[in-house]
Amino acid sequence: MHNVLRELRAQRGLSQGALGDALGVSRQTVNAIETGKYDPSLPLAIKLARYFGQSVEEVFLIDGPPAP
Repeated sequence: MHNVLRELRAQRGLSQGALGDALGVSRQTVNAIETGKYDPSLPLAIKLARYFGQSVEEVFLIDGPPAP
């Protein structure tokens, strides 16, 4: 599963730690999600999507990265 979390976070100028603090998770969790080493729970995926005003499907892409 691919995600655009890093891009969304960068657009807001947030560090991994700041995003983690806002969502109640560690910086390491944010890093693991961004690098694809960890798929978040459904509640966390929903929190991430809502934080950025996106749908879960816009943040987490099952079919890989979007076409250019």
